[in-house]
Amino acid sequence: MTPHNKRQLLARALATGLLALMGASAVQADADYPNKPVTVIVAYAPGGQGDVFARLVSDKLSTQYKQPVVVDNKPGVSGTVGTRIAAKAKNDGYTLFLGQTGEITVNRVLMKDLGYDPMKELVPVVLIGNAPLIMLAPVDAPYNTVAEFIQMARAKPGEFSYGSVGAGTPGHLSAVALTLGAKLNMVHVPYKGVGPLMSDLMAGRLQAFFSSASAAMPQIKGGKLKALGVTTTRRMSSLPNVPTVAEAGLPGFSYTLWGGLFAPAGTPADVIDRLNRDVNALLASSDIRARLEGDNMAVPKNTPAEFADYVRNEAVKFEKLIKDADLKLEQ
Repeated sequence: MTPHNKRQLLARALATGLLALMGASAVQADADYPNKPVTVIVAYAPGGQGDVFARLVSDKLSTQYKQPVVVDNKPGVSGTVGTRIAAKAKNDGYTLFLGQTGEITVNRVLMKDLGYDPMKELVPVVLIGNAPLIMLAPVDAPYNTVAEFIQMARAKPGEFSYGSVGAGTPGHLSAVALTLGAKLNMVHVPYKGVGPLMSDLMAGRLQAFFSSASAAMPQIKGGKLKALGVTTTRRMSSLPNVPTVAEAGLPGFSYTLWGGLFAPAGTPADVIDRLNRDVNALLASSDIRARLEGDNMAVPKNTPAEFADYVRNEAVKFEKLIKDADLKLEQ
């Protein structure tokens, strides 16, 4: 054997050994993770939908991992405070982020000078849940469907108003999409909380509000508000007689409130895959599925790549909507 051939064989052996070591290291990292507490940052105060998602998963993972999985609420400035902290965190898998529609896909377009880009600095791990919004109206309003609402709002340009819990929230953007799609002229009234908004809606000082299903259902069941439509492409099983907004003549109308786990960019792929597998398994368990479906949440099994595709599509949709509406952040 020539010296040249010997060198080639040695190089191949070294490369094979290196690859084997890398594979063993990845398996070891996956097996060892986590070996210390994990933090899940939520960009809003306790009690919101994101907080519910995070605590639902963290409680179960804490038991499974035999390590604390701690929810850390970092509210402020439409979710930007917590998102910035998560985006700049160490990418070792021990800091995760419960990201939702606004923090990931909307704020980056609607707000200037964030100092970070969630689409680049946070990577999708697993989608936890996807919930419809319900278009609510006062019980004594003279319209009972989205189609009737549109007809009356067109007849009174500038006289109809809708509420939201802030510019750029899913409820606000759903109303913007309705306004553009149906060519309406309505007034947006932002509130600091759902409570005061619901009170004004019940009193007839507002004509509509796109609410989360969890906040809307008690009001509907209690006869305090009525549902005109839902924002998903299919009707809700708990409100089978309430049509979708798309059925009112706006085909393709689909705006939901979703939430999922994200990690700082550069987090090891084996850790992301481990979290994805474990969370999907938790979501498939009968008790978790029952709780989420009880709140009208879809619980889709998904890979990191599938979740990433979903987030990209959502980003494109909201970028177009904000541009078409020439939407500016309301201070």
